[in-house]
Amino acid sequence: MTDEDGPGPAPRRVSAWMILAVVAAALLVCCCSAAVGLLISWSAGLFHTPT
Repeated sequence: MTDEDGPGPAPRRVSAWMILAVVAAALLVCCCSAAVGLLISWSAGLFHTPT
C-alpha cells in the first residue's frame, strides 16, 4: 500500500506556464537590479576615465 492509494485530494501538478512565469519574473528582477546597479555606478563616476 502506498500513500497514493489513500483517500483525499490528489496532489496538484504545477503547470509549465506557472514555472515559466516564475522563471521570467526572476529573470526580470535580476536584470532590473543589475541595470539599477549599473546606473548608480555610472552616476557615481565609476566608469568614467580618470583624468
